Amino acid sequence: MGKPTGFQEFDRQVVPYREPLVRIQDFGEIYTTPLEEHLHTQGARCMDCGVPFCQSSNGCPIDNLIPEWNDLIYRGRWQDALNRLHKTNNFPEFTGRTCPAPCEGACVLGINEPPVTIKNIENAIIDRGFSEGWVLPHPPATRTGKQVAIVGSGPAGLAAAAQLNSVGHNVTVYERADRIGGLLMYGIPNMKLDKSIVQRRVNLLAEEGVKFVTCTHVGKSEEFPEGHMTSVMTERGCQIEFIDPRQLLDQNDALLLTTGATRPFDPVANCPGRDLKGIYFAMDFLTRNTKSLLDSNLEDQAYTSASGKHVVVIGGGDTGADCIGTSLRHGCNSMVNFELLVQPPAQRAANNPWPTWPRIFRVDYSHAETKAQFNKDPRAFCVMTKEFLGNGTDRVRAVKTVEVDWTKSTDKSPFSEVPDSEREWPADLILLATGFVGPEKGVGEMLGLEMQNPRGNWETFQANHGPFATNIEGVFAAGDCRRGQSLVVWAINEGRGAARSVDEYLMNVSSLPVQGP
Repeated sequence: MGKPTGFQEFDRQVVPYREPLVRIQDFGEIYTTPLEEHLHTQGARCMDCGVPFCQSSNGCPIDNLIPEWNDLIYRGRWQDALNRLHKTNNFPEFTGRTCPAPCEGACVLGINEPPVTIKNIENAIIDRGFSEGWVLPHPPATRTGKQVAIVGSGPAGLAAAAQLNSVGHNVTVYERADRIGGLLMYGIPNMKLDKSIVQRRVNLLAEEGVKFVTCTHVGKSEEFPEGHMTSVMTERGCQIEFIDPRQLLDQNDALLLTTGATRPFDPVANCPGRDLKGIYFAMDFLTRNTKSLLDSNLEDQAYTSASGKHVVVIGGGDTGADCIGTSLRHGCNSMVNFELLVQPPAQRAANNPWPTWPRIFRVDYSHAETKAQFNKDPRAFCVMTKEFLGNGTDRVRAVKTVEVDWTKSTDKSPFSEVPDSEREWPADLILLATGFVGPEKGVGEMLGLEMQNPRGNWETFQANHGPFATNIEGVFAAGDCRRGQSLVVWAINEGRGAARSVDEYLMNVSSLPVQGP
């Protein structure tokens, strides 16, 4: 519980990022190293709240023992805190950097005071664990002889692999990219999650006995249209091998699909000028940048550069923020970010009570960087794209928009267009950070998997949370390909839960933990 009176004595103080105008000069991580005394003080703010909502269904999806390791950090028992953290979280170095921290939104102290800095403390624990040499490989003492194939090496696939390997199954993870990590490696930019940190954990899993196979696409070759994100991987040193998923099912005792939700949503597909050059999906842009950064420190020029360009990012969220941050590091001339929705309030609205996730106005790392570079926040709210304008040589030069009014709905839309609000914005590079509509369908079609439609135009593999079993015997699905686009921490939840279900399927019983929905 920390110090009984700590929440009364100490204010919330987050670990600061590096200065904006300094950090946009490189792709190094944005974080600074906290002082130990700072973390003791912040851990002291954790209350004896009776019911720790931080680890409830509104808080942490993987049931992290947050009050316990907050108390241990307050008392200076770092190795014990690491042991408690690893009981529920396979990869705290990932969540400590990339998770939006729903636990903090559900913190009891947050009812009337700023919540405990849970995310900072979590990240500090695991970083200390690696620096002190406390994080070591723990291969299983015996093997069951059962073979499990996992398709996809993102956080869900890696979490499942770690859990299944820990109970002695022989696990092979297949990844179509040239590096293991999926979203963690290529979807999240280096300044938020350094790729050496991802590789460090992958190396640890390999030492524990997990086998990794890269440059291997499980599914159909026609899923590689020109310009699609996956085609990036064939450009430098990665000749893709195609495998029929039915072959994997025949060769293994179980098959787990953790392929992610990689089919992009294109809400401007019907806008005039959509086929102009200079318009890219956000994940293609981010993937090319990270691959070039890792291959050659961007010297090979095998990426889409925002240098000297007027950049427009359509769509917000983490992906939009990452596009902003990457473009700033390239040296863009200007930056604007269109948001269709209304600007959120500064404080919780009446219909957004604690302990639900606070839907409030936030300034992400790249928003602060844009403010420092161009003296204004990049976001423009209640803006809808209407048309892309060309420069006469098939390249985009501007985008035409209209303002929308959410207080006036129409028969076809929950908003209406504001009369005489049309505007042109200069744009040499347009990035669509508009989300995803589910997994690529090839592997599911080849296996005969049933699909589900949980969110209108979304379509994912049919498998219930808990069993994670599909309609095909021995085939399981977890993560974004089952749930839809979500958080890294939810992917870990699903990977851990699917591992238990696969273990029960193979052995009729499992000692792996149950994961809550």
